[in-house]
Amino acid sequence: MNVTLAVKQYISKMIENSGPGMKVLLMDKETTGVVSMVYTQSEILQKEVYLFERIDSQSRDNMKHLKAICFLRPTKENVGHLIQELRRPKYSVYFIYFSNVISKSEVKALAEADEQEVVAEVQEFYGDFIAVNPHLFSLNLQGVARGRSWESSMLTRCTQGLTSVLLALKKCPMIRYQLSSDMSKRLAESVKQIITKEYELFDFRKTEVPPLLLILDRSDDAITPLLNQWTYQAMVHELLSLNNNRIDLSRVPGISKDLKEVVLSAENDEFYANNLYLNFGEIGTNIRNLMEDFQKKKPKGQQKLESISDMKAFVDNYPQFKKMSGTVSKHVTVVGELSRLVSERRLMEVSEVEQELACQNDHSNAQQNVRRLLQNPRLTELDAVRLVMLYALRYERHSSSVLPALMDELSRRGVSERHRKMVKSVVEYGGKRVRGSDLITPTDAVAITKQFFKGLSGVENVYTQHQPLLHDTLDQLIKARLKDSQFPYLGASSLRDKPQDIIVFLIGGATYEEALTVYNLNRSSPGVRIVLGGSSIHNTKSFLEEVMSATSHGGDRGQGTGRHGNRR
Repeated sequence: MNVTLAVKQYISKMIENSGPGMKVLLMDKETTGVVSMVYTQSEILQKEVYLFERIDSQSRDNMKHLKAICFLRPTKENVGHLIQELRRPKYSVYFIYFSNVISKSEVKALAEADEQEVVAEVQEFYGDFIAVNPHLFSLNLQGVARGRSWESSMLTRCTQGLTSVLLALKKCPMIRYQLSSDMSKRLAESVKQIITKEYELFDFRKTEVPPLLLILDRSDDAITPLLNQWTYQAMVHELLSLNNNRIDLSRVPGISKDLKEVVLSAENDEFYANNLYLNFGEIGTNIRNLMEDFQKKKPKGQQKLESISDMKAFVDNYPQFKKMSGTVSKHVTVVGELSRLVSERRLMEVSEVEQELACQNDHSNAQQNVRRLLQNPRLTELDAVRLVMLYALRYERHSSSVLPALMDELSRRGVSERHRKMVKSVVEYGGKRVRGSDLITPTDAVAITKQFFKGLSGVENVYTQHQPLLHDTLDQLIKARLKDSQFPYLGASSLRDKPQDIIVFLIGGATYEEALTVYNLNRSSPGVRIVLGGSSIHNTKSFLEEVMSATSHGGDRGQGTGRHGNRR
C-alpha cells in the first residue's frame, strides 16, 4: 500500500499510452499539485513531455506538432474548458484522463464537442489526492467543518478523495467510524454510497482479511497539532511551512537568490529521505558527516565544522561546492534556519513545558512553568498562546484552574484579541464536552499502569515523549481490541480477524507526528500495512485556522450529500 507509487504509476501509464513523440501535459490547479509531488519536471522531460500547461490558461499557442495528455479533476469547470478546447483544438491529438469518476452525460458532451475527432482516449485514473509520503496522503482542504457539521462542498470533496485512494490502492474496505463524531458517520455513509453505486469499479480480488477504512475526527485530539516538533519533516512544516513539498525561504536573513524557494522531496533527495523521521540533533550530525565527506575530496578544506554557522560559511565560500551539491547547500540552509528559530524563540524551553502539559498530570508544576515562560519577552505570540491552549485543554475542569490569570497575562503581554479568542475556540473545538476518547486521563487499570511504568522508566528524550491519540487507537485496532461501542462498523458485518490493510482518514487534518506514528507502526507490526490520510496536513498555524473556521460558524449546520456521476 504505497500512495506515492500508485500516483506515479498512473502518470507513467498516461505518458506511455500516448506513444512516442513530443507531448504537452495539460492540467488544472489541483492535478498540477498531484503530479509535482511524485515527479520532477526533469524526470517528466525525459519522457518526451516538453510543455506543462494549465487547461484554464487563455494564452496557449497552437502547437499541432504536440500530442496533448490531459490530466484533470472531473469538475464542471474542467469539462467546460475541455469542450472549448476540443471545438478549437490547439494540439494534434488528445489523451484525456480524469482523476475520478466522470458521468456519462459529461463524456457525451465531450464526444459532441469533438467534431474534428482529435480525442484518442478518455479514461479515469484515480489520482485525486496528494501523495505526501508513501504512507501519507492529503486532500489540501482547509476549513472542512461548520460547527460540528460538514461544509457541504467539503463532504463531497472528501468523499471523492477517499474513494479515489481506495481505487488507486485497489481496496474495497469494511468501514469503521468514530461514533462521537457525526461528521465521521456522514463521511462513512457517503463513501459507502459511492462503493455501492460504483460496485463494478470496486470489484477487486477478495483477500482473506478484508481491508479496513477507519474514519476519525481531529477534534478528538486537539493536543497533537499544537505541539512543537523535533523530527525533520515535522519540524520543517511547523517552523517553515511545507506546501506541496515547497518551502518559502525568502524571509531568511541573507538568503541567496537560488535558495529563496526550495523543494524537499523524499522521492528525489536521498538525504531528506534518510532523515525525514530523525530528530534534530541527529540531522545536524548527519549534515556534518555529509559535508566532511565532501571536504575530504578537497585538499584545501582544512577548517573545522563546529557549528551551523561554520557550515553556512563553508558552503558560501565554495561556489563550485554548491554546484557539486545543491542538496547540501539546501539542507544546510534549512537546518541553519531551523536552528536560528529554535534559539531565537527559546523553543527548547517552550517544548519541554508543552510536553509536560501533554504527558504529565502535575497541575502545580505545570501552571508555574507556563507562568514563568509567559514572563519571557523572547516568547512569540504564537508560542505564548499555544502554551495557554495546552493548559486549557489539559486542566479544563481542574478545581484550581488558573486559566483566567493566564488569559490576563496574555493581555498584559499585548497578545492580540484574535489570538486570545483562539484559546476559547480550541476548547470549544476539542474540549472534554466534544471528545469521544480519554485523551487526557486514562480510566482503565491497564492504561494507568502503562502510564505509571512509562513515567518510571524515564523517557530518553523529554522533547518527544508525547504520543498522539492515534497511536493508541491503531494499537488497539491492530490487536483487534478497538471497541465497537466507540468505533462501530458501518453496516451489519464486522471483521473477525485482526486487520492487515488499514486506511485511516482524519477529518479536520492529520499531522506529521501522526505520520511518524504510522511509519513506526508499519515497521514494528509484521503483516500490517497502514496508510494515513487527512483533509490536510497541519502545523499549529493551519490547525488554528481550521479551529476558527469550525467554531466561528457554530449554528451553521452544513447540508451535504454530494451528487456523483455514473460510469460511462
